[in-house]
Amino acid sequence: MKILGISSGTLNGSNDSMCKEALMGAQEAGAEIEFINLHKLDIKHCTGCIACVKAMMGGKGRICAVKDDFLWLLDKMLDADGIMMVSPIFENGVPGIIHTICDRFGPSMDRGNLVIADSLNKQNGGPGVDPRLLRDKVISFIGIGGSDWGSLVQMDHGMLAMSPMWKIIDNDKFQWSKTILMDDDALARAHQIGINLANAAKDINNASWQGPEGVCPHCHCNNFYVEPGTTHAICGLCGMEGELEVVDGKIQINYPAEQYEMAHDTMSGKMKHGKDIQENEGRLADLQKNSDEFKARRKKYMDFIQPTVPDKGA
Repeated sequence: MKILGISSGTLNGSNDSMCKEALMGAQEAGAEIEFINLHKLDIKHCTGCIACVKAMMGGKGRICAVKDDFLWLLDKMLDADGIMMVSPIFENGVPGIIHTICDRFGPSMDRGNLVIADSLNKQNGGPGVDPRLLRDKVISFIGIGGSDWGSLVQMDHGMLAMSPMWKIIDNDKFQWSKTILMDDDALARAHQIGINLANAAKDINNASWQGPEGVCPHCHCNNFYVEPGTTHAICGLCGMEGELEVVDGKIQINYPAEQYEMAHDTMSGKMKHGKDIQENEGRLADLQKNSDEFKARRKKYMDFIQPTVPDKGA
């Protein structure tokens, strides 16, 4: 049983230390551990080309047009039974590198797409997708901020687990934490999060959320979009839609029963989303192939102006 710790903070800074404290807890609970700092890696932005999912659906495996260290990192993540991710809080949420990794996961890491690709590949006589991509995994998150900002970090972190349907065990944050290494309670909490993660990895099928209950009764997220002038609320993480109520002085969201089949982290929700995307991609492909008007409109914008690039000299 292996736990991979991933830090996106300053090398040898507090973020690294909190990640290592959690790994100490995981090791204490019997895990083999490994540690990665993302600043040691070359991770480029996703271009949105969707070559990855096209290759996956075509039985060619996971291919990425961007050549950097991402696939090395993904291999490390897929080989682990559990992942401990610790991030500094930038502008209320996670740093850009975490968003980039979410983007690079892309549609080819979506569990629904993977199930479809695996079935198609086997129907065509292939071996199916890499079995690691379909294996359940547990993941925990810690966000560390130097002030009172941090209202988006837990939702941002949760996004990383959404596509592959990895089970979140803890998703915590610490604020006003410049001197967190002197905070014994915070260190003890990080240590316990590591223990919780390792114990969950021992029995992933029965693993469950160990953190405090959130406003969303499904994914425990506290971030919602409330449609102006109504009580209709949409969870920022799992996307479920319900009605906001205040009961005994506490905010709660009541979901219709059918919404639980629409959540972004359920297979039924993913299959619906996949069907919607497939229909939209089909319409675009038809326009690209058969519509002279579409081609003319695209050419108008291509010819209008080209992007400015820096002059790097000879």
